Amino acid sequence: MSKLMITDLQLKGKKVLVRVDFNVPMKDQKITDDNRIVQALPTIKYVIENGGKAILFSHLGRVKTEEDKAKASLAPVAKRLEELLGKKVLFVPQTRGAELEAAIANLKEGEVLMFENTRFEDINGKKESGNDPELGKYWASLGDVFVNDAFGTAHRAHASNAGISANIAQTAAGFLMEKELKFIGGAVDNPAHPFVAILGGAKVSDKIGVIENLLKKADKVIIGGGMAYTFFKAQGWNVGDSICELDKVELAKELLEKGKGKIVLPVDTVIAPEFSNEAPSKVVKSNEIPDGFQGLDVGPETLKLYAETVKGAKTVVWNGPVGVFEFSNFAKGTLALCEMLANLEGAITIVGGGDSASAAISLGYASKFTHISTGGGASLEYLEGKALPGVEAISNK
Repeated sequence: MSKLMITDLQLKGKKVLVRVDFNVPMKDQKITDDNRIVQALPTIKYVIENGGKAILFSHLGRVKTEEDKAKASLAPVAKRLEELLGKKVLFVPQTRGAELEAAIANLKEGEVLMFENTRFEDINGKKESGNDPELGKYWASLGDVFVNDAFGTAHRAHASNAGISANIAQTAAGFLMEKELKFIGGAVDNPAHPFVAILGGAKVSDKIGVIENLLKKADKVIIGGGMAYTFFKAQGWNVGDSICELDKVELAKELLEKGKGKIVLPVDTVIAPEFSNEAPSKVVKSNEIPDGFQGLDVGPETLKLYAETVKGAKTVVWNGPVGVFEFSNFAKGTLALCEMLANLEGAITIVGGGDSASAAISLGYASKFTHISTGGGASLEYLEGKALPGVEAISNK
């Protein structure tokens, strides 16, 4: 890989700025899923084991008001990191100023400091998310080298990634960033064939670029979830009350034509008279959805088709649920697909963040996938073939 890696840096005695992605889900100030913290541990441990002074920072949620601040402190995250590291983490509840500077000046080799949510800088104008030049320069002044391990924010040019990189001598990728670039980048640039892409989610409009890019590279593109109904409509089928982007029907026709047999659509659908977990359901053929009903999941014949399609694949990338995953009665297709891919032998299996990642982790299959991405939006843009600002800002070797 042509980018500078953390293993290329001399860290002993250095103040090492580490942009982590600790944007973890929380409820009542308690972390409900610490996967992103766990994924960052190898990079943090490498810094402190090699004599670096680790200075960690992250965003958490969107912070626009003083009320948002009360719910978005990284203090609980620092506490959880301390438990996972088995080592003291000094938390500084500031994003700049004398207290933070003094704490950094007093850091010893092998110690860990975390400062407050970078998005607190967005309360009086978008200084962090708007990549304010003065803020990027200030944060860069706090360290000697910069390690970016936050792939989840790599699709955005913020002060805490691109801004720091522009004002510091060296920016390297951490181990998690390296892993994301290796697997997702590898799937896009040089996949082992047969290559099967599986795309779910509600809207075609969210994934137009991804579908177009993957049609050039994949041997098969499986489409499920809400966007399948727009493709059904494009073939002249009735979709009842199913979600359907009427303004994207012509585009779906074009994609089917471009795909020339590559696109695999559901052959049967679980339908219900209303959008509710308790609604009575039945299975119909995909071209026989009656008025008054809406499709909420893929049916059993579709799952057989999916199994046949991925059989023998060498690379599989999956992004997005194939049914209404938040309803347990209509999550069965997504869960079955997850289990199918987890047990697929001889393939590189990559899950592209979001609900797909949640499904894999909640079912206990995390270790059975080659890679589960921590970045939803970043994964999608990378699969689309776009250059990511956070990645571009990493120094070349």
